Formats: sequence, C-alpha cells, structure tokens
Amino acid sequence: MSEPLKQADIDQEIAARAGEPGDHPARDYAPYRSTLLRHPKQPLVAIKDPEAAELSGPVFGVSDVTPFDNDLTKQHLGEPLGERITVRGRVLDRQGRPVRGQLVEIWQANSAGRYLHQRDDHPAPLDPNFTGVGRCLTDDDGNYLFTTIKPGPYPWRNHLNAWRPAHIHFSLFGTAFTQRLVTQMYFPGDPLFPYDPIMQSVTDERARQRLVADYVHDLSEPEFSLGYRWDIVLDGPTATWMEEGR
Repeated sequence: MSEPLKQADIDQEIAARAGEPGDHPARDYAPYRSTLLRHPKQPLVAIKDPEAAELSGPVFGVSDVTPFDNDLTKQHLGEPLGERITVRGRVLDRQGRPVRGQLVEIWQANSAGRYLHQRDDHPAPLDPNFTGVGRCLTDDDGNYLFTTIKPGPYPWRNHLNAWRPAHIHFSLFGTAFTQRLVTQMYFPGDPLFPYDPIMQSVTDERARQRLVADYVHDLSEPEFSLGYRWDIVLDGPTATWMEEGR
C-alpha cells in the first residue's frame, strides 16, 4: 500500500496545475488519488447504433417519480436530525434556455457526515430517519426543488487528515440513461475548500465558484428551512463542471 499523501504534496501539485487552461480537471489529477486508478486510459469506443443502445436501456417517465421523492425529510415516519434546507435552481442549456423534463437525482451524507452505505465505516452515527437520496423532474421552466438536511463533512482517507467539504451529489439525465452527467454542489464559505483535492482539481477559479450554491435569504422558509440556489448549466462557457470518467 502506498504512503498517504501529505498536505504539502497536495499543495505542490495544485500549484503546478494552477496555470493549466480549461474548466475540467485532468483525469489523472494526482492529489485526487483514485483518479490514477479509475480514469480512462483507452480511447472512447464509438457506439455504432446509439439509438438502439438507448432503446434497449432503462427508461423512466413522469409516473415513475412521485411527488414526495424530492423531500428527503418525509421519507420516514420520524424527523431526520440536522439543519433542514431547501435547494432549488434551474437546469439550463448553453444558450440559457430551460431544460424541461430532466431527471435530477441527488445523494448525500447525513448531518453527521455519514452515508447509508455498507462501505461507509466512518464512526459517525447513522440517522434511522434519513436515507439521503432523492429525485425529481424539472418543470417547463427547468426548475428543480429538493428539501433535505445539510450534510456534514467526513474523512475520506485520500491523504493524511483528509476531509471532504459538505456537498450534495447531483446526477442529471437527458432523454435516456446514456445521457448522464454527474457533479457535486458545495456550500458557501466552507473552510475545507483549500484542502480538498476534488474541489481544487478544478483549477479555473470561475468554474470552481460555479460549484458553490448561493445562500438566498428570500428562499428560506420562516421557521422551516434555509434556502440555497444552484443553477446547473449543461454546456458552453458557463457550464457547470461535471465529473468525467469518474
């Protein structure tokens, strides 16, 4: 087993990458150690009949998404622990036009920073009233909305004293399951940003900031939840960074 990376090693690599152009990080970004093992090393394989691949794959429709799938606080009989938040935004194309009927899925850790997953052995409590997954379809104006609990940071063993900032994973589908994009939404002012290789792998500061939601007080619901807004742009110069080959 290789020795854990130290923060000085990560800082050196981040500095070396800082001048590289483009919004998308290198697929073999060394401070994010698993990219060295998981990034594609062979050329992409072209599908001869894309339409056939889409027709033979899984499908979804409006009837498959229930009205309560987007409220992660009402999926169990009891109330989940933590800070209740609402996250809303729009899914847009490169021209700023709304993308309707987009399947948006999220998954996240609970307020203690633990996932409900068999491989998560972080010694933080599980919440019996919080599963941490939700989904919805964008409306005609490209809007989505989730009610959930603000996730906590957690250790992830990438390097010595490695902690992930609080974040929510987003998955977006087009008209078929072959059209999938995955990204992460962060919260403003997180002190762990400088120490997180995943966030720092996006070396363009403007692109990095597009991963951070805005706290919008007018979107907060009195005595219920704090409101955040995070728009997702699928393509173009203002596109939201998506995880490639991860």
